[in-house]
Amino acid sequence: MFNLIPSIDRYILRLVIVPMLGVFALAASLLTLDKMLRLFDFVAVEGGPVDVVFKMLGALIPEYASLAIPLGLLLGVLLAFRKLATSSELDTMRAVGLSYNRLLRMPYLITLVMVALNIALVFYIQPISRYYYEQMEYDLRSGALGASIKVGEFTTIADRMALRIEESEDEGRRLIGIFARVANAKGQVLSISAREGSFLSTSDNPDTIILRLTEGTIIQDTGMKTGDGQTPRVLSFSRHDLPIDLPAIEQFRARGDATREYILPELLRMGWSRDSEPNERDASVASFNFRLVEILMMFLMPLLAVALAIPPKRSTSALGVFVSIVMVVAYHKINQYGEDVASLGRLDPIFAFWLPFVLFAGLILWMYYRVAYVPGGQAIGALEMAFAKISKRIGSLFKRRRPLASGPAPAAAV
Repeated sequence: MFNLIPSIDRYILRLVIVPMLGVFALAASLLTLDKMLRLFDFVAVEGGPVDVVFKMLGALIPEYASLAIPLGLLLGVLLAFRKLATSSELDTMRAVGLSYNRLLRMPYLITLVMVALNIALVFYIQPISRYYYEQMEYDLRSGALGASIKVGEFTTIADRMALRIEESEDEGRRLIGIFARVANAKGQVLSISAREGSFLSTSDNPDTIILRLTEGTIIQDTGMKTGDGQTPRVLSFSRHDLPIDLPAIEQFRARGDATREYILPELLRMGWSRDSEPNERDASVASFNFRLVEILMMFLMPLLAVALAIPPKRSTSALGVFVSIVMVVAYHKINQYGEDVASLGRLDPIFAFWLPFVLFAGLILWMYYRVAYVPGGQAIGALEMAFAKISKRIGSLFKRRRPLASGPAPAAAV
């Protein structure tokens, strides 16, 4: 079946797919690594297990993928056509009658696949994965993931017990250097120190765990006074079981606290339902339009890539790569600001999303028309000329100059 595709399309497919996958992997990796460092700090502060970091990163992959897919598509097509232009292959293709519209056949087939994948991510997968991320973060803060006891710090449990652990080994199964201070309702205080200990669960009461202590001392303050001081009781033990009542952990909220957690049918139902509150309706309509314009803009990415990929003749300038990234990121930030304003009901979604979309689409179509239908036309010709002059002047500043001779120039030999 692959042989049924014309050779020119197979060649363009190879040129596009390699940089597209590379840019996608690079962008997703950079976003993931930046978030990973923050999550490691957060989990270390909360005292949670390390594996929860990778679970939270896995929940964020759909969100990062929805940002990396359009950027990878744009730069993949741009780098492919730039290679064709700088190697003069594009001039040969144009000379045999292949138009830009014909050369964009395979990039647009790739675009259709990427759009379908991004629709599934943005409208279905990303909202649910974001909710699971928020749930794991909540469980980590509340201690439901085993993050209540922090090594080297005093931890208050149920407002009547203070516990401190010096060291933790075997993934928390073995605790070394334990000190506990327990108070009851009658004002009696127990000060307990032990060499080792471990937590054990109880089958009859899941809200209570047993802290089994080994080789320690219990000092009991009974509150009874004789003479000038108190009479504490001291008890040494080889093994002692200390019951600990776990604090009550509230259930995490239901999905839908934020509009980005709604999937497509829920957004449509809330946005066009008369029973919805005005603020909920505005937020759902803003979120729906934001996701929609981000997906529709992907259909214009191949045109923008071709318009910025072709440098001037006898030039290898890569200014178009920089301009393309700036344009896409700036448009994404404008849409984010429009979502924030439209969700508050201060601006109609037509002005917040569709007016910037029409202006940006018109600019892209004009740039593509200049390259595809105007002989010798350049989409950013003025920027290329200014960039070339600035680069030439900067290069002249660092150009090595020959030192001037101290004496007169030698006479020419006869």
